[in-house]
Amino acid sequence: MTGGKQEFLLKLRDGGLKDEALVDEFFDLVIANYANGENYYIILVHASYDVPGVTKDGIEMEDASENVYEYLLCSICPVTLSKAGLGYNEEKNVIEERNRDWQVEQPGKGFLFPAFIDRASDIHELLYFTKKPDELHPEMIEALFGTVPPLSSKDQREGFQEIVQETIGEDGDYAIMQNIHENLNQMMEDHEEEKENLSLSKKEVKQLLQDSGVEQEKLEQFDKTFEASFSREDYPLLAGNIANTRKFELETPDVIIKVNPERADLVETRWIDGRQCLVIKVDDHIEVNGVQVRTLRTPGQPNSFLQ
Repeated sequence: MTGGKQEFLLKLRDGGLKDEALVDEFFDLVIANYANGENYYIILVHASYDVPGVTKDGIEMEDASENVYEYLLCSICPVTLSKAGLGYNEEKNVIEERNRDWQVEQPGKGFLFPAFIDRASDIHELLYFTKKPDELHPEMIEALFGTVPPLSSKDQREGFQEIVQETIGEDGDYAIMQNIHENLNQMMEDHEEEKENLSLSKKEVKQLLQDSGVEQEKLEQFDKTFEASFSREDYPLLAGNIANTRKFELETPDVIIKVNPERADLVETRWIDGRQCLVIKVDDHIEVNGVQVRTLRTPGQPNSFLQ
């Protein structure tokens, strides 16, 4: 973040919020650009933090401050009317209708400026918080910070799905999608020890598809497809936004199959009697609507439940 918006926030911080005209200008900016049909309360705080010194062994020394981190913390909190209900009036010894009042809820939006990175202040970065990831309020971000807001997790996920669909086309098969799922989750697992979240550049997304079995011929239009989906030449995608680590799901118009994401290998496609089929390997018991049932048995073997 650079330019006029950065200078404005630095003036607010360095002035300790004592310049009322500057503070009012900030509040006016929020009110003019925060599209919200409900009541809300804007909290703007100026504070400082003594950064403890650190020994060569990495041990913090609380009584030896290296520098002071001075910052602004802003929270935008919904203000709602408390729910109607009954309460006990101790003086009258009766149950009666409880008084309703306006209450400040937990923040729905907020930011910290400047960011605190590697034990130091970074005036070119800030932390932005939104309770609902799909509601970033881009107008407010542009007005306050002078920057293009990041894509929401939903937009990144849908954009990635669009890229995959357009790239593999109608000839894409189950094996490719299975490989993409497994390779992406493996990349995240390999990155677990790193401090930064794993993000994929356009080049890395293309390599992911190639490693997952997408033919080179189909990747020829990948760059155009990527730019069309994200309106930028190279938009970094957070792996956590485009990978689904909680489920692996297959769907037809009449059937939905949910698979443990770590056992996608249990499902495969085969041609059986001239028809394309999904085959699920069964090595354990099967339940139908909570009832344990038999699997197909080898001819000559007695019926038995799998245990």
